[in-house]
Amino acid sequence: MAEKKGSGFQSGAGLIRYFEEEEIKGPALDPKLVIYMAIGIAVIVELVKVFWPI
Repeated sequence: MAEKKGSGFQSGAGLIRYFEEEEIKGPALDPKLVIYMAIGIAVIVELVKVFWPI
């Protein structure tokens, strides 16, 4: 049975090209900022429940 030489390199080369061409669209946010915003929104929601019960 004959082995194909270089087949691993060809498949890897496509992935390398793909990741090099990938560009980031949109704002870059610090992960800590996202967590702080989520905590802040949760606190606001709980305060609204206390002060304006439905």
